[in-house]
Amino acid sequence: NELEEVEYRVMRKQVLDKGERVDGRDLDTIRPIVIETGVLPRTHGSALFQRGQTQAMVSATLGTADDEQRIDSIDVAGETTKSFMLHYNFPPYSTGEVKMIRGTSRREIGHGALAERALQPLLPHYEDFPYTLRVVSEILESNGSSSMATVCGGSLALMDAGVPMQAPCAGVAMGLIKEGDKIAVLTDILGSEDHLGDMDFKVAGTEKGITSIQMDIKIEGLDLKIMEQALEKARKGRLHILKEMAKVLPTARAELSKYAPRIFTMQIKPDKIGDVIGPKGKTIRGIQDATGAKISIEDTGVVTISAVGGEAGEKARAMVAAITTEPEVGRTYEGPVKSTTAFGAFVEILPGVEGLLHISELQHGRTEKTEDVVKKGDIVQVKLLEVDERGRMKLSRKALMPRE
Repeated sequence: NELEEVEYRVMRKQVLDKGERVDGRDLDTIRPIVIETGVLPRTHGSALFQRGQTQAMVSATLGTADDEQRIDSIDVAGETTKSFMLHYNFPPYSTGEVKMIRGTSRREIGHGALAERALQPLLPHYEDFPYTLRVVSEILESNGSSSMATVCGGSLALMDAGVPMQAPCAGVAMGLIKEGDKIAVLTDILGSEDHLGDMDFKVAGTEKGITSIQMDIKIEGLDLKIMEQALEKARKGRLHILKEMAKVLPTARAELSKYAPRIFTMQIKPDKIGDVIGPKGKTIRGIQDATGAKISIEDTGVVTISAVGGEAGEKARAMVAAITTEPEVGRTYEGPVKSTTAFGAFVEILPGVEGLLHISELQHGRTEKTEDVVKKGDIVQVKLLEVDERGRMKLSRKALMPRE
């Protein structure tokens, strides 16, 4: 309509002739930035990032391998998984509108994918940090470049959660006004500059380089000179934002949130997997019930243990290790007497592993009855003397006793 036509002409003329934008900024100034971290007390990590009238509340959650997103694909046989997810939500109230909130829009999916690609290369390798990560960005207010606010807030939320990122990440949206030979490249564009301008060029990355870009243009194309200018201005803008972020949270927290699960990994022999699982899963369920930890085992023998408390995880790891440890000749073990016979006692030196403590090895001197020295249920210390070719173990109690 005519009013929009006037806005279009006036805004573009003011930028090209005077170098002044609708909010009074020059071409290169970034709007005021406000940052808070740890704003949500119960989440694993959170950050509030505001740039001008664009505000994002971003939270980070740490999960286990069981929390990975499962994806069906027509290209790959079977199911693939995804250990990092970024979900971007753009509710109507962020732009002052009132309407029904339905399913995720195409715009939300696209903006989330852009921010996810910006952060993905900077995450630690899964082998070094075996967590499933989910970042959720809620746009509370929007006047341009909410996806880049999501990148900044997402980086801060992950570092607030204690995720050892390779480097902080920030993003900025660049704009363009072009009338003939007159060109103006704008840094950190407003919603109106996106609507009335010729380009929306989003650039995200670190101090050292770019991790993701996305461009929308309304003109036939851009020459190399404009691209060089836009990328250089984006670099300067990105460095400014990273500097502001570093004032609040320069590096990742040294420790994870007390609410985040602790994950322990260990390698066992594949032929021991059945011992850990037990008949119909009885053994592994018993460990989980006793400790409160969650245990998953891969076919390769990699055991992943997760627990909210570190003590529970360590206890579960010790129980798994006890089941899978191979008995060592010459080592001392402590365990309960499982049964007694006329010729000795059977002692459980490891979970599910018993050896014979012969009556002659109970003590120095002659022993008439096994029960004179040990009874069923007694906890005794024994030394493993030998393991024969059939796997039978010979134990000794007297080997640990001084000779009188």
